[in-house]
Amino acid sequence: MRDRLDLPHHDGSALYVSDSAPSLGSSFTVRVRVPRGAGVARVLVRTTPDAEPEHADLERTSEDEVESWWQAEVVAHNPVTNYRFLLLGSDTRVRWLTAAGVVGHEVADDTDFRVLAAPAPPSWVPDAVLYQVFPDRFARSGRVDVWPDWALRAEWTDEVETRFPDSMHQLYGGDLHGVAEHLDHVESLGATGMYLNPIFPAMENHRYCATSFDEVDPVLGGDEALVELAEAAHGRGMRLIGDLTANHSGSDHPWFRAAQGDRESVDAGRYHWIDHPDSYVAWSGVGTLPKFDHRSPDLRRRLYEGPDSVVARWLRPPFSLDGWRVDAANMAGRYADVDLTHEMARAIRDTMRAERDDAYLLAEHNHDATQDLIHAGWDGTMNYMGFARPIWQWLVREDRTVPLMGVPIDVPRLDGPEVVASIDTFCGRMPWRARVASLNLLGSHDTTRWRHVAGSRERALVGAAMLFTFPGVPSVFMGDEIGLDGHDDLTSREPFPWDDEARWDTETLEAYRALIRLRRAHPALRTGGFRWVVVEDDVLVYLREDGAERLLVQVARDDHEAVALAADALGAAHLQALTGGADVGADGGRFVLPSHGPRHGVWLLA
Repeated sequence: MRDRLDLPHHDGSALYVSDSAPSLGSSFTVRVRVPRGAGVARVLVRTTPDAEPEHADLERTSEDEVESWWQAEVVAHNPVTNYRFLLLGSDTRVRWLTAAGVVGHEVADDTDFRVLAAPAPPSWVPDAVLYQVFPDRFARSGRVDVWPDWALRAEWTDEVETRFPDSMHQLYGGDLHGVAEHLDHVESLGATGMYLNPIFPAMENHRYCATSFDEVDPVLGGDEALVELAEAAHGRGMRLIGDLTANHSGSDHPWFRAAQGDRESVDAGRYHWIDHPDSYVAWSGVGTLPKFDHRSPDLRRRLYEGPDSVVARWLRPPFSLDGWRVDAANMAGRYADVDLTHEMARAIRDTMRAERDDAYLLAEHNHDATQDLIHAGWDGTMNYMGFARPIWQWLVREDRTVPLMGVPIDVPRLDGPEVVASIDTFCGRMPWRARVASLNLLGSHDTTRWRHVAGSRERALVGAAMLFTFPGVPSVFMGDEIGLDGHDDLTSREPFPWDDEARWDTETLEAYRALIRLRRAHPALRTGGFRWVVVEDDVLVYLREDGAERLLVQVARDDHEAVALAADALGAAHLQALTGGADVGADGGRFVLPSHGPRHGVWLLA
């Protein structure tokens, strides 16, 4: 079984890049790790200032029996600095080290490493673990008794309705007071914050069809309940992230009703029209979700530009949200020949940072977000493509009867090399700062439950181990930590069974708590670099490392050939088990890792 310890390596972590947010015109240091067996005698860095390639030599700054380190200064001449490394040896081979790995041929510039000359994401974000709450289904406080006319009232233990349109109108009566009352559970899990699905008034239970951005839905307890929740969360040192639709409003929103009434009005300018008043552009053709036209100065001013905007207001006391997750961010600002997404993202960021410099801006993006993350707007994305989908495809249950999110097929079962290639394709094209500020997730309110995808507790916990040991912000959808099941996005939204603990998988709950404790105890798991060590069909091994510690992670979906790693190549004399098994000593100069699965293990290199 071949490992990758002889490959030169670079990533955007602090071990390799001195400043991930340099000011324009300043310089930063880049470093490359070169194993002794790599056959490299010279390293050059290629940059492309003003799109013209330039090359400069790196200096070898240290060398020992394991590896050498090389470094050079790079100038942030443009807002986005692209760079890659040319590796030369004693033979005539030419190898490039890019975000796509080490390759022996030319590759496109979109595989370059990237550094952005723009303010960095808030420093607290890479250290966070977020818990996602769907407000109607988390908890009832008994303090709210408001049922709108459109609601199909459900008891807490009723089955989730899956027939449209009843599925959109079934209401269980969860509220924000109830969320506040169950913060003990969230805190005991180890989460450091919560991301709330929309809390504005709406005509459907998901609330992505807002009828107002000026108040909290009375069904959820109104403004008072959000203030109570924010104060309770902040009192525990927890963050609170809101959910905003910048792509559309609801068709019952006063802005849209006024727009339909007068084609020449300012209100009408906020939306895209096909034939006024009844034919208009809507999200995915859903008539209840008319699409905003971001060419409208009035829309921008009301929604996200300046201190009087919706974005700004909810970040201030007494609500004091710590950031926004923007729904359908990939589509917002885009329609036909209009593409204002990057301008919109920067404007939202500027408004947020003017209110508070630690506000977090997260983009929902179900596809390839890499090109949207290099324009200094979004701090990060919901990492479906670079995390959720590849992990699903590696650990999916054997019968494969799970729909692949966003694609009209069942989830295909991929082997390790294909999964790693998929992860690297997307994560490698993100600036490192965006990768560690992006939300890693195994499931959400928009997907099949993770337990259903994996098919067993054991495989589900392999995915959880990856969730809490990968670069990026781990996100847990409420109920995944107790092993709830759901075969699609609707059944996944069942109410949390607070009064039926017989349904709780306590082994899964304790495993989640242990993994979160591990992540919070080791900075290398949060902000350290990331290196693949072994990539085989049924087992993956990777390193997380910073200047103070190095951790080795093994995840296996099935039994496999034993993994044996040379102690000298790994640069360690002993592996101290942190989870998933016993310490491993060097036997004959090799570390032999467990060969059974499904399982996971994390070791501290000593």
